[in-house]
Amino acid sequence: MANSPEQLAPIAVIGAGWAGCAAAVTLAKAGRRVSLFESARTLGGRARRVDSDGRRLDNGQHILLGAYRSTLKIMKTVGIDADQALLRLPLQMRYPAGADGMEFIAPRLPAPWHLALAMIRARGLTREDKLALARFSTTAKWMGWRLHDDCSVATLLERFDQTERLNRLMWTPLCIAALNTPPQRASAQVFLNVLRDSFGARRAASDMLIPRTDLSELLPNQAAAFLARHGGAVSTGQSAVSVTASASAATPGWNIRFKQDARSEAFAGVIVATTAETAADLLNEVIDTTALRAFDYEAITTCYLQYPAQLRLAQPLFALLDSPEQNHWGQFVFDRGQLNSDGNDAGLLAVVISASGEAIAQGHAALTSAVAAQLAQQLQDPALLTPQWSKVISEKRATFSCTPGLQRPDNDAMPAGLALAGDYVAGDYPATLEAACQSGIAAAKRLLKGN
Repeated sequence: MANSPEQLAPIAVIGAGWAGCAAAVTLAKAGRRVSLFESARTLGGRARRVDSDGRRLDNGQHILLGAYRSTLKIMKTVGIDADQALLRLPLQMRYPAGADGMEFIAPRLPAPWHLALAMIRARGLTREDKLALARFSTTAKWMGWRLHDDCSVATLLERFDQTERLNRLMWTPLCIAALNTPPQRASAQVFLNVLRDSFGARRAASDMLIPRTDLSELLPNQAAAFLARHGGAVSTGQSAVSVTASASAATPGWNIRFKQDARSEAFAGVIVATTAETAADLLNEVIDTTALRAFDYEAITTCYLQYPAQLRLAQPLFALLDSPEQNHWGQFVFDRGQLNSDGNDAGLLAVVISASGEAIAQGHAALTSAVAAQLAQQLQDPALLTPQWSKVISEKRATFSCTPGLQRPDNDAMPAGLALAGDYVAGDYPATLEAACQSGIAAAKRLLKGN
């Protein structure tokens, strides 16, 4: 007779970001009793809801891809209908009319014809640009999307003889959006991994998926409800201080000490799904934490601008021409009124600035004015100069800097019953929601195999 969750020793997951939620759901689905601990009051980690001035915002506007199989799998497991929760758009790079940009839209045709036709139909690109784009796609596919030695994305684009205009309008925005690292110091191999699973895969894998609800509701809150239905527990406001091996040979496992009341709890296994720095502090007595402390980080900033409710952009998403020399920092603008189904975001625009360290150095007020001026110019609407309300939300350590040859920690040398989960754990992807979910699922499977 199989053991029930109550008969099996519990497993703890520290951190209720997307990696921790994916790990906890995978364990609970397999019949394990799970305790999920989160130091904050809101679930979601660096992809969560933020309550500000009576509004529900996100700490960063996100785009998912149809290639995010692990993310979509976990969402389906907890009962989320992706067709309702996400706006699905074909792969596109569309700039406002008159902004000297481009319009690239992949039609809903089988691969690779969707990209071939998109290149032929693309507006704002010269014949030389289109030939360069075709050359890149063909050569990358012929290479199996693999490099013998990693290099920067900028070096890769130079090797593939990409044009200056194509770099500016397509490759640089895609690189910064995907890796949150400028092309001059971004890993070409990781960039190719993302392109392989989107450009180089079936058509639906290249689709862009934009959340219609806040990020905490999109997965973390539903994951918590799933755990409750499967005998698990979720505790917020609980800060773990250390993870140490049990001193009792009779009851092998792991002890977690918490900041609150300096109490300790014992578990058969522990998944540490926190930031890399926090993981290093928690595991300092257990493993070599050098790799966890070796990351450099990049910021992501979202500038929210509220306009009259009747404001509606021509489409839900536009790419923007960013130019620090002109004080233009925005890279993408989202019309939240067209995304969210509750009607509360009418007239609210979200402008994303990836790798935003330089942009936020001027301060929130100056950045808001600069972004509003950029929108007014590129969308050709002077009314956008004067928003009714604004909010800048910056995650200064949003992602690790995804540089060439970066050695990321893995679970190969971790002691039995212990695993890391997070978007920084070794894998093909940069620091994305998909990387987080992939690592959470893998960490859970590791413990299930050994417990």
